[in-house]
Amino acid sequence: MGLVETNDPSAVAERIAALRGEHRALDERIQQLAANPDDDLEAKRLKRRKLQLKDCIAKLESLLIPDEPA
Repeated sequence: MGLVETNDPSAVAERIAALRGEHRALDERIQQLAANPDDDLEAKRLKRRKLQLKDCIAKLESLLIPDEPA
């Protein structure tokens, strides 16, 4: 699940929206697992994936910001 292979802003925005949806779903699942300490390993795995998504979203958002000349 890498970055978008195009510079098309609408494709980048769609990818960001999809990643944010996955990020929210992971957050909800992590909260559910917090009630059950037996699933600690799965919670750690989901938290790591959530951080990866956050980094990917940040990279994609930076693609949407136009470069300004110095």
